[in-house]
This record gives sequence, structure tokens and C-alpha cells, in this order.
Amino acid sequence: MPKGEGKLVAQNKKARHDYHIEETFEAGIVLQGTEIKAIRAGRINLKDSFARVQNGELFLHNMHVSPYEQGNRYNHDPLRTRKLLLHRKEINRLLGSTKEQGYSIVPLKLYLKNGFAKVLIGLAKGKKNYDKRQDLKKKDAKREIERAFRDRQKA
Repeated sequence: MPKGEGKLVAQNKKARHDYHIEETFEAGIVLQGTEIKAIRAGRINLKDSFARVQNGELFLHNMHVSPYEQGNRYNHDPLRTRKLLLHRKEINRLLGSTKEQGYSIVPLKLYLKNGFAKVLIGLAKGKKNYDKRQDLKKKDAKREIERAFRDRQKA
């Protein structure tokens, strides 16, 4: 199965709007027992989350996984920092890139692949406001062209 494919659980649409995604990586994620159950139920939010390299390891911050209803006292902390699993070469490449000005690591989507939870993370550079407006203009123009083409085919 190619990178980024599987049963989609959550997607961070805001990341593609706010950042230029330079490169993507597929990472495994270390979870506790009730977290994977909550993720399979779709109770997850990637909106304000980000990844950071600490001591040669990659960690995901601010990813909200809601507590599992049947979890009782064994439930997890919803905003705990979770470790991401990548090859050493990939972590070193991310570390070198994030040292540059303006680059950060953001999660793009979380999905289940062969029974395991995977996170698609992207090496991202922040967009300026005029870039966002330009992208919206392109998207609107494309939509107008498709609409005109569809109307022309009907007639």
C-alpha cells in the first residue's frame, strides 16, 4: 500500500491552507491501549498539532485524542505528547531542515494501515497572507472553468 493510503481517520485541512508542504513522511505512532480504541472510533483532532525533534526522537504535540468511553480508570491524557516512529535517516533529514528559518513539521492526516495507526507528516514552510489569497483565486478560477465546461456539455 503506498504512503498516505489506508482507512482515513482524521485530516488536517488547515495545514495545507497555512503551509507549503515540501516533503511528506509516513510515521508510526506509539499509543496506549485506550488511545487506539478512541482513534478507531474517530475521536481525534489534529488541528493545532505539530511535531518536534527532541534528543534524536520525533514527538507529536497537541494532538487531541478524546478519552474512550469504556476506558474507566485506564483512560489516557487527551493532549499527551506521543512519540513518532521514523528511520534515523529521516529524523536527521527533518532535524536539518527544521534548523532552517521558517520550516516546521505538521501532521497532515492520521489513518489506519494494516491495523496500525500511521501519521502522514509534512515538512512545511509557512505561507504569507498573499499566498493564501492567490491559492483561493486559483481554486475559484478552476471551479468556474469546470462549471462552464459542465454547462457546455449539457447544452
